Amino acid sequence: MMIMQHSFVEFIPDQLHEGILYISIDYCTAIHLCVCGCRNKVVTPFSPTDWKMTFDGKSISLYPSIGNWNFDCQSHYWIKKGNVEWSGSWSDDQISNGRQADIVAKEKYYTPKPEKKLLIEENKKKSLWDWFMESLKL
Repeated sequence: MMIMQHSFVEFIPDQLHEGILYISIDYCTAIHLCVCGCRNKVVTPFSPTDWKMTFDGKSISLYPSIGNWNFDCQSHYWIKKGNVEWSGSWSDDQISNGRQADIVAKEKYYTPKPEKKLLIEENKKKSLWDWFMESLKL
């Protein structure tokens, strides 16, 4: 099992080293070299719809898994408590479905929600005459 060390940095260094997950809290992202050895840079942005990072004081975990579908290697793995755990490869359909699910999650999260008027606010806008007329209808 491969171990990933971590390094908290403000800025991502120009030269990345294998086996190190560089984490910039200021820029809400992490980057590392693909663990398959192809040396591609893997960027994992932190956001409500992208990756989440947990730091337990000793090691780092990323969620969800990392699927490098745009790389020739198409490696797929998890980083859990600093350990790299290989995961199965995905079919073209699974990759397409995963990408579509990402799009839907972003649209759902970032699309402004219609404002809900509170009943109290609506009632505050009523005139005394409106209140009186409504009470007669009861």
